[in-house]
Order: sequence, then structure tokens, then C-alpha cells
Amino acid sequence: MGTWATAPQLVEPHNMPPPPGLAGNTLRQIVHVSLGGDRLRVRFSNEYGKTPMVLQAVHLAGAREGSAIDPATDRALTFGGQPSVTIPPGATVTSDPFDYSLRPLSNVAITIYFGEVPADLTGHPGSRTTSYLQEGNAVDAPEMPEAVTFERWYVINGIDVVAPEAAVVVTLGNSITDGRGSGTNKQNRWPDELARRLQADPRTRHVGVVNMGIGGNCVVRQCLGPSARERFARDVLHQPGARWVIVFEGINDIGGAEGGLEGALAMADSLIAAYRWMIDQAHARGLRIYGATLLPFEGAFYYTPEREQARQRVNEWIRTSGAFDAVIDLDAALRDPSNPARLHPDWDTGDHLHPNEAGHRRIAEAIDLTLFVDDAP
Repeated sequence: MGTWATAPQLVEPHNMPPPPGLAGNTLRQIVHVSLGGDRLRVRFSNEYGKTPMVLQAVHLAGAREGSAIDPATDRALTFGGQPSVTIPPGATVTSDPFDYSLRPLSNVAITIYFGEVPADLTGHPGSRTTSYLQEGNAVDAPEMPEAVTFERWYVINGIDVVAPEAAVVVTLGNSITDGRGSGTNKQNRWPDELARRLQADPRTRHVGVVNMGIGGNCVVRQCLGPSARERFARDVLHQPGARWVIVFEGINDIGGAEGGLEGALAMADSLIAAYRWMIDQAHARGLRIYGATLLPFEGAFYYTPEREQARQRVNEWIRTSGAFDAVIDLDAALRDPSNPARLHPDWDTGDHLHPNEAGHRRIAEAIDLTLFVDDAP
């Protein structure tokens, strides 16, 4: 079952690793899991690389403050019994399962000593979490005080736990789901906050959360990363243990709609068609799929009254069509009652598009946990 995952994308030039680069060096990346377990495996991706990627050695350990790990928890990963692995271009690899006492809602460090690295990197720029890059082989270093730091992930794709009674909710979205507006290293994106609520309720402690948000992503057209429709099978249907999916995406499609009112409403209809397709795909795989209404965005850089009409059309369809298995009305939860076309000031980062940290908590609190009880194993 998935306890943590991130959506791979081709890393843009301005998001590439800083000097000294990955090849021949060590990268430590921190991730926040949802479910606990006693046996793990870790996935790595070279999906967008055009040449092989060599992982000379990979370790996993409990994370402490900054770059520090708990050495007592440090484990060397193997791949087919070997300490190193070559990932072919366009491929992913999974480590051999290994024993590890993983606590729910804990932070773990994945440390990779790289060999050959392709020019085109697979990664996830919106980590909201500090990574540490040090020259040479420091794969088992207790800490990395001289490391170069940045907030991006590379190569890491997911962590799975052996948990036969567990199930997973996949959160599919754009920058809001990815964590824009949450706090760096605070692990308080709304999917993180949802995971905390699920773990706190005895009825839902078996439910993991994996975050498939990509900043700047769109549903029906190419924006940043593959479109939600294009990546639906990879990021939702093929997630280990997936039983539910929350679809919270479409505002970037609307924000980029051209052609005045006619073009904006045509985009709304295209989004609705894409949602119907996702619903069919999810149901064919036995998943329940929940639709989240799009947040208000008056005052944001791409707002127009015509695009607001498109948002209203999409939200009305989500609420009334009955096509989704349930509706999560985030628009109602976060809008300003005195001006429903705007985010409530208490939840707004100030750009009138992305919720702040309190807004991320508000999103999680607006989700009815019984949506994950009725279908419990």
C-alpha cells in the first residue's frame, strides 16, 4: 500500500540541481509518510530520462532536524539483492522489500549516492521540503552540514508498506494539492492534514494518503507536467492500494481559457467531459471518485468575469450531476460570504488563488471522513 508518493515530471531547466550536480554525489531527501508499517519498499523513476540513471547506493533512515538522520534506523536498500541499480530511460525501479519499523505520520530520509545521471531529469520541483546535496559518497552520513540545500525532489517516486488491511486515497490536483501556500518543512499541505485526521480517527487509521498534485498542472491541456487526464492511469489507477480518489483540479484550465465567454464556457464543458472520463476509468477499476469544487479566484492574475462563469458552470455540474460518488464542496468551505467570488481573507495567501496554511487545514477539515469508512476493508 502506498504511504507516500509524488507525481513525476520532466524537470524544467530552472529547477535542475545546483552545483555540484547529482552525478558522483549524494542527495538526501526528506518525505512525510501517512501509514506506518514493518516492511517497506521504495520506488525510483527515470521516466523522462533519455539515458540510464545509476544509483550506486541508496539508504533510508528516520529523519531528524535538518539533514540529520537517526543512525540506528539507517537501512541500505537492495535491488535484486544488489546495492546498486541502473534505471533504464523511461523506466521505474522498486527496491527489494526490507524490514523497517515505520511510524505513521513520520519523516524519513532517502539518501542516494549517484553514478551516471541523464541530462533530462525526472523529479518533482514542488517538494516544500529541504533537500541536501553533498559532494562524493555520503550515503550513510549522520548529517550533512556542508551540503547545498534546495526545495526540490529528484528520482524518488513512492514508498509502499505491507499492510493487507489498508487502503489508499489519492489526491489528484494542481499547486494547491501540491502544497502551494503551506509551510516549508512543516508537512502541512492539505493532503498531510487529511492524513493526520484519518490517523486520529479509529475508523480510518487504515487509510493512507498519496499526494498526486503538480504545481501549474491542467486537466485537459499541457501546462506544467503531463495533464491530469494523461497521467490519470499512472498517478491514480496504478497507485498501490488505491481505493478512493479526490479530483480537485481545473482552475488552471479555466484561467488559461481564451476567446472570451464562449471560450471560457467551452473550456468548462471540456473539463466536465474529462471528469466524466475519469469517473468511468475509476469505476472500471473499482475505485470511488469524489469531486471537489473549484475555489474562488477573483483578484488572481488570470481572473476575468467570463472565466468566473466557467468556474460556476463546472461547480454547478460537480454539485448537481450526481456523476461523482460524492461531492466535497471546497468552494463553499473557503469562499468569502460577503463576496463569494473571492477566497475568504482568513484562508488566502494574498494572491487570491492559493490557500494559506490555515486554508490547507480548512480544506482537510471540510472532507467528511465517513467517505473512507463505508468502503472500509
